[in-house]
Amino acid sequence: MTGLVGAVGRWALSQLAAGARISVLMVDTVRWMIAAPLRGKGLRVRSAVEHLVEFGVRSLPIVGLICFLIGVIIALQSSYTLDRWGANRFIATLVAVSALRELAPLMTAVLMTGRSGSAITAEIGTMKVGEEIDALEVMGLNPVKFLVVPKFLAMVLAVPCVTVIAMLIMIFGGWVAGVMIVGVDSAIYLEETVRALSEKDLAAGLTKSLFFGVAICWVGVYRGFQVEGGAEGVGRKTTSSVVTSIFLIIIIDLVFTVLFYYA
Repeated sequence: MTGLVGAVGRWALSQLAAGARISVLMVDTVRWMIAAPLRGKGLRVRSAVEHLVEFGVRSLPIVGLICFLIGVIIALQSSYTLDRWGANRFIATLVAVSALRELAPLMTAVLMTGRSGSAITAEIGTMKVGEEIDALEVMGLNPVKFLVVPKFLAMVLAVPCVTVIAMLIMIFGGWVAGVMIVGVDSAIYLEETVRALSEKDLAAGLTKSLFFGVAICWVGVYRGFQVEGGAEGVGRKTTSSVVTSIFLIIIIDLVFTVLFYYA
């Protein structure tokens, strides 16, 4: 019993310490992103743009392909049930609502976690193992300003932008399957799609994607700064970063789904 209580206590204290470190990191990021530039300390805009291209533009091929296939899958799967009542035209409604509210934001976040979130952890972790972060501090360069802020700005902008494109591609995938495979008239499909779309659904999807981007970046950065023990530590924390990010993405998705359900 004593050992069990001690283990629970150590786990609780470690979680409190982790929460405190994450809070400090968040405050420093916001300070260097907003307050410091107003005092003339500059903002690494060029680096942020480069990361935006890396996180956003170069993620589009895989995100677009996966979302297109998911749109096709949703349309074909829903046709099994809807065809019994002669309601195949509502495939468009199902695909459009699913894409905007849930699947496009979620799939975009998960894929960008695996591609970009892990890269953030690996980059910062490798720099820490190679003592490059210590070298930055010796040269008078703040690691948060130099490494974290550009990545944070890029990720927060990239995830919603890619999500919007993913929504359109998923709807297009549903149209391809619904019209060319199931046999729904194209004009009817487009009419039902337009009728199903709403500002609330778009707002829900974009709000989720914004917080997904925040979670992906901060988890990746935090795990990167935790790396110890050489290449093995980099691999371990990179894996932990992806798992933690996906878990947080699901939790954030659940919270906002409940909020928008009662809104």
